[in-house]
Amino acid sequence: MATQVKATPRERLLEAAATLTYHDGVGIGVEALCKAAGVSKRSMYQLFESKDELLAVSLEERASAFAARLLPAADDDRPPRERILHVFEQVELQAGAPEFRGCRYLAVQIELKDESHPASQVARRVKGNLTAFFRSEAEHGGASDPDLLARQLSLVFDGANARAGIRADSLAGLIAPTVGTLLEGAGVR
Repeated sequence: MATQVKATPRERLLEAAATLTYHDGVGIGVEALCKAAGVSKRSMYQLFESKDELLAVSLEERASAFAARLLPAADDDRPPRERILHVFEQVELQAGAPEFRGCRYLAVQIELKDESHPASQVARRVKGNLTAFFRSEAEHGGASDPDLLARQLSLVFDGANARAGIRADSLAGLIAPTVGTLLEGAGVR
């Protein structure tokens, strides 16, 4: 029988930060974070300099999982058009889950508004990496203007996440044709 390893206070704080800020926003208080993690405020401040640092580390630690859920595998040899569409298929799938609230990285940027905030910097980098993926694929696919297409795809990504996250629209049957039109217009193969 395997023994379950108990999460450390640091791990519990990071998980509480990820869960509570995704559901309730970055304005969640330190007291609520500590209560959810079962950790004292004193312990939190021994582990993290501030709530801002806790939020930034929480976002950073989830960045690779975010990319893994969205992006095709590195050894996926489908054409660039299909690799880009894969991202939006994943968004559509995720948006169908009842707990879906949109892209956590976009939400942080919108809520914080302060570009110098450590969590905002993490979010900007993660979102920049997604745009860089779009640009690379657009270039490999022969897009007439890879930079413009990458920005357009990022706009659709953010808009789709925002609309689905607030339950204003369903992405089913909407996102793939929209992206397909952009890809066709840019000449991506």
